[in-house]
Amino acid sequence: MTTTYQTLEIETANQVATIWMNRPDVHNAFDEALIGELTAACLELDKDASVRVVVLAGRGKSFSAGADLNWMKRAANNGVDENLNDARALARMLRVLAEMKKPTIARVQGAALGGGTGLTAACDIAVASTKAVFATSEVKFGIIPSAISPYVVRAIGARQAYRYFQSAERIDAARAREIGLVHEAVEPEQLDAKVQEIVAALLQGGPCAQAAAKDLIRAVDNQPINDNVVEDTAHRIAHLRATPEARDGISAFLDKRNPGWIA
Repeated sequence: MTTTYQTLEIETANQVATIWMNRPDVHNAFDEALIGELTAACLELDKDASVRVVVLAGRGKSFSAGADLNWMKRAANNGVDENLNDARALARMLRVLAEMKKPTIARVQGAALGGGTGLTAACDIAVASTKAVFATSEVKFGIIPSAISPYVVRAIGARQAYRYFQSAERIDAARAREIGLVHEAVEPEQLDAKVQEIVAALLQGGPCAQAAAKDLIRAVDNQPINDNVVEDTAHRIAHLRATPEARDGISAFLDKRNPGWIA
């Protein structure tokens, strides 16, 4: 990547890009600048053919404390139109992250509060340290977890959301794993090894197939199994089987060799 960011650091190695939110002095809380830069970084990395997996991480002791309080204070003094523009920018950032064609992993080493919980849920996979803590804490400020709600509800379900959206209780890593917010909860010294373990597994899959798998999940999730859904899934696999990637993958398996996408 050639873009220089003020609130982020991007590290790329071995087909993996790590986006480091780099505002440790404010616990990686996001304001207009971080929201805009994270949106731009995700769009740029999604176009970069040399990147197969994207890891989202935070510098310092916290993953992200959510919205910057100074930014929220400014927003409270703005009119509806300015607030709507800010809200749309945040919603777009989360959607761009969630709809990246490449696999995404949240590396959560510490507090992930409010919007930080949203970032965790917007990633495909989440790995947390046992020191991590989560909360949808917005009601404590007289607001709601609106922009993050599609991703958090998708992760934990409506039943759990009814509790945590209203109570704003802190959720430790073990509980987060129990309710589906994170996939793994490991000791702090094992965090990077677990992330790398998942990265290694992801790099074995075909990149086009992984993008198609993400699109497939969005297409069938919460849908009744009817003729339209069955026909759609048949079309998806039929089209994918005819791609060069699929032909290479099947031939590689039969020939007992690595497919072309494995470096």
